[in-house]
Amino acid sequence: MSEWEFVLRIFAATVLGGLIGLEREYRAKEAGFRTHFLVALGSALFMIVSAYGFSTVPMVATSRWDVARIAAQVVSGIGFIGAGAIIFHKSENIVSGITTAACLWVTAAIGLACGGGMYIIATASTILVLIGLEAFNFFLHKIKRKKRE
Repeated sequence: MSEWEFVLRIFAATVLGGLIGLEREYRAKEAGFRTHFLVALGSALFMIVSAYGFSTVPMVATSRWDVARIAAQVVSGIGFIGAGAIIFHKSENIVSGITTAACLWVTAAIGLACGGGMYIIATASTILVLIGLEAFNFFLHKIKRKKRE
């Protein structure tokens, strides 16, 4: 695997994560372009390092490589960032930021997919996320309009 393939992987991750971040930025949500861009980039990089970064380390008979270890830690670690986006407004008794936290979570998964070279599934996932966010926004405005009438 060439270094340029790795560059392509992190580039794809940042573009796809950035697209989700642009939607969040446009909607003025807690985490926008830069956050989603960085989450996707970091996830892709962790996946690449996990899968290929230790190939020169000599193995002993009792050793085994598990490329999923670092990826699993990305999933756990992103929970802390997502938790920071979730805010409980005590005075109004509402919770906000859950969709943004979920976007960060799925952006990390998209970054991991790009890091693993799965461009088609990462692109399809990004498209589905954007469709889901826009569909939700469309129906939310319809409901608000009906309440006003």
